[in-house]
Amino acid sequence: MNLARTWVVARNVFREVIRDRILYLIAFYAVLMVAAAVLLPYVAANTQNKILVDVGVGAIGILGLLIAIFVGTSLVSKEIEKRTVFVMIAKPVSAAEFIVGKHWGLTAVIADLVIAMTAISFGIFYWQQIPFPALSLGIAALFQILELSLMVAVALLFGVITSPVLAMLLTIAVYLMGHLSRDLLALGELAQSPVIQTVTQALYLILPDLARLTWRNQAVYGTALLPPPLELLNHAAYGIFYTVLLLAITTLIFSRRQF
Repeated sequence: MNLARTWVVARNVFREVIRDRILYLIAFYAVLMVAAAVLLPYVAANTQNKILVDVGVGAIGILGLLIAIFVGTSLVSKEIEKRTVFVMIAKPVSAAEFIVGKHWGLTAVIADLVIAMTAISFGIFYWQQIPFPALSLGIAALFQILELSLMVAVALLFGVITSPVLAMLLTIAVYLMGHLSRDLLALGELAQSPVIQTVTQALYLILPDLARLTWRNQAVYGTALLPPPLELLNHAAYGIFYTVLLLAITTLIFSRRQF
């Protein structure tokens, strides 16, 4: 895989997504946070500070996930529908360069959005004189980028396999199941059935354990509730490895498709 060609594909994806006015979400997020900061004191009984921090962190995750799902599942299918994939294949661009470039480009857009919205939330907190743990929230934002990067890889995989609508539904299902995979494992142990335990263990191994990349709820209380640095690095390595594995599978499937 040539990194220069991959970078060109990623840059084109970045520009294309930006031209679709995705960055308007930053303005929407800023308006949402300002409105919440103004209205919460009237409806929250002295808990507006905690609620505002929760709203700010949660909204970043939701908006980023929407982009990963709705844009990621259409990146490849759009190329196929417009027949531009034939131009890409005719050029000396391999399947790996094409898929990885798509992933890098959309991940860069999401990373910019998460960083910008996190900075806006910090500014709102300063404006409202709300004490907040900047370090832990920053760490949670980095892991949020890792989680969304993994979801982009999932969206690309389903976008190569099936139609955009079905790919969206499957990606949403993987996201929900990924956050419930530990509960499935615990449910299998409670069932005391070898068959159910085997099924739940298989699902736990196949599905991404997204709880290892989600620290939003713990981060709002400071670094005390976050795992030690080595454990955080282990979780980050898990997310990167799973993303690379998904991209490898997507590349293999895409290279075998007949257009």
